[in-house]
Amino acid sequence: MVLKVTVAPELIKGSVDEGYGKVADAFRANFTAGREVGAAVAVYRDGAKVVDLWGGYRNGVTKTPWQHDTVVNMYSTTKGIASLAVAVAASRGLISYDAKVAEYWAEFAQAGKAEVTVRQLLSHQAGLPALDAPLRLADLTDLKKLSAVLAAQAPAWLPGTRHGYHALTLGWYESELIRHADPAARTLGRFFADEVAAPLDLDLYIGLPASVDRDRVAHLHGWPRAEALLHLNTMPTRFAMSLLNPFSLGSKSVNIPNDVDVMKDFNSDEVRRVEMPAANGIGAASSVAKAYGCAATGGSELGLTPGTLEALTQSAVEPSGGVRDRVLHVDSAFSLGYCKPVPHFRFGSTDKAFGTPGYGGSFGFADPDTGVGFGYVMNRLGFHLWSDPRELALRQALFRDVLGVRPQV
Repeated sequence: MVLKVTVAPELIKGSVDEGYGKVADAFRANFTAGREVGAAVAVYRDGAKVVDLWGGYRNGVTKTPWQHDTVVNMYSTTKGIASLAVAVAASRGLISYDAKVAEYWAEFAQAGKAEVTVRQLLSHQAGLPALDAPLRLADLTDLKKLSAVLAAQAPAWLPGTRHGYHALTLGWYESELIRHADPAARTLGRFFADEVAAPLDLDLYIGLPASVDRDRVAHLHGWPRAEALLHLNTMPTRFAMSLLNPFSLGSKSVNIPNDVDVMKDFNSDEVRRVEMPAANGIGAASSVAKAYGCAATGGSELGLTPGTLEALTQSAVEPSGGVRDRVLHVDSAFSLGYCKPVPHFRFGSTDKAFGTPGYGGSFGFADPDTGVGFGYVMNRLGFHLWSDPRELALRQALFRDVLGVRPQV
């Protein structure tokens, strides 16, 4: 079974501003119910940190307590953080969302991709969720080889006509876009470190540097594959079934690199060190919330322009063939590297909100209309693709009980 532990009340720490006690109550309740091993949640509102809570165990086996400076892998919550770096590049004129990707990266035009725009690529519409050529963990440090594999891939559908969740490939395509557009030719992880993490003083990394003490990194507690099969009913049915078929688009989209097992290998330092900008961001909940809080209140610290901010808050540009996701097999909405609210996944106070949830249960998002940046991370992996019950309880406590806005689902 996935590890289940008893967490004493004294291991839940942190603070909340007056009026935010309901969030603390929900956080404690998750531990009381045995849903957590270790976790943290943070909220920024109008530029100020109003919630900063952490608790449980950084490692549930050794019973090492989760500390204020504990960091943890957050899987696809990384996508939103990475896409904030792309927004910085757009604000500086390095890229245009409506330009063709090939204008910056000529080799990308291969295999029917010449007309793909940056907007389509970032919105999971390019048809590139899987790779036909083998890609191994060691290849991620060989930028020439990685770039060639990405550029040569043919789309799984006519770009712009459909969309489908690019679970892992999105980050590498974003990185190549940045690397080719940036005069300094930085990878996305390096660009993020210099242009987002440094100005905001974030404890958040895409490609964990040697300078970060590994004793601060939480151990992820996953589950055996046999147990995972018992929880497939928490996922969209057709997506769950596709994961059992190694030839399906869904299965191929999550088995990259081909020698990495998403359920057990993300605790290895080899995986932590490389850049996987869609899946291996490691950081603190307070840093996720701070980054999104910056975006929610104008992004002045990062130099985000009004035009870029407006683009982030606008509704998603739907593909011509409809909003049914070719990978997840549910209706979805993606825009500029982010998820946008849909009826079965409401977050924030209005449709201006943007963010990304992560495999296992983590979530980060910005809600410009309330000035909120939200971040939740944990190390006991759950089974939901979105709205993990632990995270949802925190989000409901914040928006429904504290801010008095519509119910979250």
